Amino acid sequence: MPDLFCAMMKEEWRMHSTIFGSLGFALFPAVIGVFALLGSLTLPLFADVFPYDVVALFAHALFLLMGVMVGSFGLMGREFMNRRFGQASLIAYASRSLPVSERRIFAAFLAKDTVYYILLYVLPFAAGFAVATPFIGLDPGLGLLAFVSLALAFLLGLSAVCFLSTLYARSVALLAGTAAVLAIAALAAFRLGTITVSAVLPPYAFFLDPAVEPLALSLLLILVPAAASVLFVTVDYPDRTKRFKNSLDPLAERVGTLGGAHFIAKDALDLLRSEGGAGKVIFSFLLPLGLVWACLQILIRFIPGIDPLVVFAVLLGVISATIYNWLTEFDSFTSYTFLPVEVSEVIDAKLKSYAIANLLPLGVLVLAAATSGGVGTFLPALAAFASVSAYTLAVTVYLTGLHPNVMLYHAWVFLRYLLAISPALLLLIFVSIVNPGYAFVSLLLVVPAALLLARGRTRWQAWEMPGY
Repeated sequence: MPDLFCAMMKEEWRMHSTIFGSLGFALFPAVIGVFALLGSLTLPLFADVFPYDVVALFAHALFLLMGVMVGSFGLMGREFMNRRFGQASLIAYASRSLPVSERRIFAAFLAKDTVYYILLYVLPFAAGFAVATPFIGLDPGLGLLAFVSLALAFLLGLSAVCFLSTLYARSVALLAGTAAVLAIAALAAFRLGTITVSAVLPPYAFFLDPAVEPLALSLLLILVPAAASVLFVTVDYPDRTKRFKNSLDPLAERVGTLGGAHFIAKDALDLLRSEGGAGKVIFSFLLPLGLVWACLQILIRFIPGIDPLVVFAVLLGVISATIYNWLTEFDSFTSYTFLPVEVSEVIDAKLKSYAIANLLPLGVLVLAAATSGGVGTFLPALAAFASVSAYTLAVTVYLTGLHPNVMLYHAWVFLRYLLAISPALLLLIFVSIVNPGYAFVSLLLVVPAALLLARGRTRWQAWEMPGY
């Protein structure tokens, strides 16, 4: 087991360091730590608006969501690894060719992900906060407490989704039944008024009051699903013969007026027929949006006059840009190299596919406006959503080309991504708090977005991802 764990850690390092160099990947946690330090130093400036316990809640919710995203490997990992990294012989699939049990491999894989992502995200974030504590009048011991509680929040999301992914691998009906039972239980608890933040998120309760009870509850909610995942794991998904009629040409005819019709049709079929189906949308899009909306409802209590719809629209624009990551997830330009196709043509097609897929977040915005009574601020919210979505997409294309899922782990690329997006978003959120109508200022982002897209189309013309 230790040898298998060490081999997986080395494999993870090899895959990332091969793409953009050892130093570029090694400095990624440093970027996280620096931004955590700078953010922590600003806490006293906003203490009247954002109490420390509210900031702590957001931080724990963020790492819970991060654990959910990492844990969703069980849902999408098989197809992603086969199609995106097909040339790499990954240890996670060694049980198919070597005398190593699936349980042993999955246990090592789960341990690797735990250590790997805690070192990559949780530790630098907590370290940055710990360095800042003497300067903001907090006990330096809170840094260690934050590391433990944030790690627990991350593992809570990781273990829960790994368990659900294991159910999915066994039976889709079993997953649907479990999800229905959990939803009914949550609804009943909500109606009875027994749901509290501390009950739903015990790592956060442990941070506020480091007692034995929330720690024990957190460990129980982590270890039981994780143990069940390892015990019942299977990499042999139910074999179902999939037969599809030729939908490429008919689908391409429907979008023929957009140009690059066959590329757009291929993107649609990749998303619809790839493993996980609608589950990918739930894990990577709707779930973060639900968490953001819940956090905004809490913010309303602390910031008088805030318009949640406009702020939600800004954050929706950022999250919707992750759709581009899905559109580039399952293929590489290598598969087009024998065709008379240029990188710019593929990028153009991805942008058009993104525009079509963006109808989903637009529908979410309309639904949020209709159900929250925010129809009066819908137009500025719409302007903010469209502008931020276009700008975030343009920054992503310019910095990462067709490879956002791996290039954003490069320290320098990630730093430039944050510096390009964060100031504009913060400024837009603050001016919208003063007056929701000021959100129309976001339309100014369309100009730099157009320039970045134009440069991004040519910048990646001669670059191809290294092999593994």
